[in-house]
Amino acid sequence: MAKKLYVGKLPFDVTEDQLHAMFTPLGQVVSTKLITDKYTGQSKGFGFVEMSNDQEAQAAIQKLNGSTVGSMQIVVNEARPMENRGGGFGGGRGGGGGKRFRSGGGRY
Repeated sequence: MAKKLYVGKLPFDVTEDQLHAMFTPLGQVVSTKLITDKYTGQSKGFGFVEMSNDQEAQAAIQKLNGSTVGSMQIVVNEARPMENRGGGFGGGRGGGGGKRFRSGGGRY
């Protein structure tokens, strides 16, 4: 079963192809995703790599976590599920937060 890894503290100039190439010698890379700013397209300095199985993922963590890429010491570990952040300005209570709305209530 495929295993997703988090890769952080990447230099901002690393491309998705370079990210893929870093992990290829350690096993079959199923997918790579470099996270970018949706407005500028600039890398946010982290991404995700999916390895084909748990053994290859563990080998990648052992080999690459703490290694140096450019001038950065990268972090590689098992990806965790995304947390529910509550959404909106009011901590999940209906939005609001605009000029005419009180924060959290959505009423004016």
